[in-house]
Amino acid sequence: MHAEIAQLFDLHGRVALVTGGARHLGYDAASILAAAGCDVAITSRDGDSAEASAERLAAAYGVETLGLALDQTRFAAVAAAVDKAVAWKGRIDILVNNAGGGVGASPAKLLERDPADIQLLIDTNLTGVLYCCRQVGASMAARRSGKIINIASIAGMCGRDRRVYDRTGLRGQPVEYAAAKAGVIGMTRDLAGYFSPMGICVNAISPGGFERGQPEAFIREYSDRTPLGRMGRDGIDLKGAILFLASPASDYVTGQNLAVDGGFVLWK
Repeated sequence: MHAEIAQLFDLHGRVALVTGGARHLGYDAASILAAAGCDVAITSRDGDSAEASAERLAAAYGVETLGLALDQTRFAAVAAAVDKAVAWKGRIDILVNNAGGGVGASPAKLLERDPADIQLLIDTNLTGVLYCCRQVGASMAARRSGKIINIASIAGMCGRDRRVYDRTGLRGQPVEYAAAKAGVIGMTRDLAGYFSPMGICVNAISPGGFERGQPEAFIREYSDRTPLGRMGRDGIDLKGAILFLASPASDYVTGQNLAVDGGFVLWK
């Protein structure tokens, strides 16, 4: 590789915090940052899971890692976790806000949905992200440098045809999930403006559907609605976008929402 290319994507000496980094897209984000030389702290609601995944990252990539328990619906928990991450290496250069979920046990259909589950999902997927941006952003602002990457979703960009879920036996997506992810996209744009004078870039990535053992009928229907003809692949399809937005290659990019969806949002 030419030195000019390596320099654009080199993260040696940087420190990242990846929320929800113990599995799936969060682990993919942590992996590519580690592969580029970044020391990485990851969080999970389950502290044991975070520690185990951190150890796996360290063994695979030879970087220093830290696993932290975090329930980001509670501001005090976010503040404590960020304090620990900052104390670990003295700074955070990159924040990937990936933690989400909190769907709850009630049906996904709005008219049957438990209001407590609605609140939990919004607290987890929107309010918690803002808490993390606030706390990590304060540390970055003090150093006049940083990259924040918020994991949103194409759910915040287009509506869902729920007949696909009904036909294929899947539970479906709650309406408030789309509301929360649209909020993340809007928050990203406004935070980019707010943090730009402080030397911080803020961008979002909106993944489409990733294949994870869904019924074959659903995978076929979803793939048929996607211009590239397939669902996303864990371990592959998110990594390039994460590395670009975390690295010097994107130093003049802020306030953007990058859809990593195989073109799903292009078609009606």
